[in-house]
Amino acid sequence: MLDAHIFKRRRELTVDVHLQMEQGASLGLFGASGSGKSTILSCIAGIERPDAGLIRFGDLQLFPLPLPLHRRPIGYLTQEPNLFPHLTVAQNIAFGLGGRPTAHENGWLADLRRSLGLADVWNAPAGRISGGQARRVALARMLARRPPLVLLDEPFSGLDRQLVRELIDGLLIWKNSMAFTMIVVDHQAHVLERLSPCVAVLERGRIIQEGDWEQVRAAPATDLLRKLLAPL
Repeated sequence: MLDAHIFKRRRELTVDVHLQMEQGASLGLFGASGSGKSTILSCIAGIERPDAGLIRFGDLQLFPLPLPLHRRPIGYLTQEPNLFPHLTVAQNIAFGLGGRPTAHENGWLADLRRSLGLADVWNAPAGRISGGQARRVALARMLARRPPLVLLDEPFSGLDRQLVRELIDGLLIWKNSMAFTMIVVDHQAHVLERLSPCVAVLERGRIIQEGDWEQVRAAPATDLLRKLLAPL
């Protein structure tokens, strides 16, 4: 179970939210740009420190007394692949495993290579692959550790629709098989809706509405939310 009360002051707003999720659940964080969505993920991941609050995942306390990044059982995927350009695709993916995968882990890496269509670039330097391929590599690197908690911060931004559909389909398959807990941030409601049946809506650092998508669409809490949910 994830139990996170995050209080974080910023120049433009103060984030103050409380999230509770059962193991294996999914949650979409939705709201306008600057509403605090990415700050929440960054605090859970340990990239930023909250000013106050409590973050627990299962038996682990992530904050206060912050747990070091390498000990956090978290997969964190953002808009930027952040690959090591001088390493091969295979080396980038294995990096999170300590660089020397076991025989069992090699079998899992082979599954990721096949599922994500990376066989043709497996031994290529990461600095020479396309942007779409780099996103696939970043996803494979995140999944290589089999994290029980996955945080996605607009990882599909700027990708063509076909690739987004393929990556979402793959994520849903892996989520069903690995049963990880997942929190997703995206500015596109239809992307979040595919990844999570439940949504928490943020405005100015606060959760203003929670529920399933049908409930939120039927009765948006604010005019701004109504506009964000309007068909393009």
